[in-house]
Amino acid sequence: MRNFEVTFIVDPVLSGDEVKSTAQTYRDMLHAEGARIIHVDEIGLRQLAYPINKRSTGVYYCMEFESEQAAFISKFELALKRDERIMRYLTVKLDKYGVKYNEDKRNGKIGKRMMKEKVNPNPFIASVPPPPPVVTLTEEE
Repeated sequence: MRNFEVTFIVDPVLSGDEVKSTAQTYRDMLHAEGARIIHVDEIGLRQLAYPINKRSTGVYYCMEFESEQAAFISKFELALKRDERIMRYLTVKLDKYGVKYNEDKRNGKIGKRMMKEKVNPNPFIASVPPPPPVVTLTEEE
């Protein structure tokens, strides 16, 4: 089995239902060709680095899947190219390191989730005791 990842940008002018139906169309196309979808990541509305078709934002989707048929990828990319709702797409064949990286990212071992889980990334800070509380005395008459 060969692992692939496709990322595509959907036109933000479409309604939410149309955007989801566009993504569902490509999921169904993958299922019809016998590919096994591993993960679908709806990244959401993001700012583009440069304008595409006079648009400055786009709805990002990323799909990771396994397929035995490499010839199917050319058909899949042709469908993406012909679809007017898709602004850009990129298909990448993943090697074993890419598969491992994506798996670790989904499990929270890599990325923003991991940083939130770390309590104290610097071990030297924990060895310093907190300063004693400051006590002020007032004179009573």
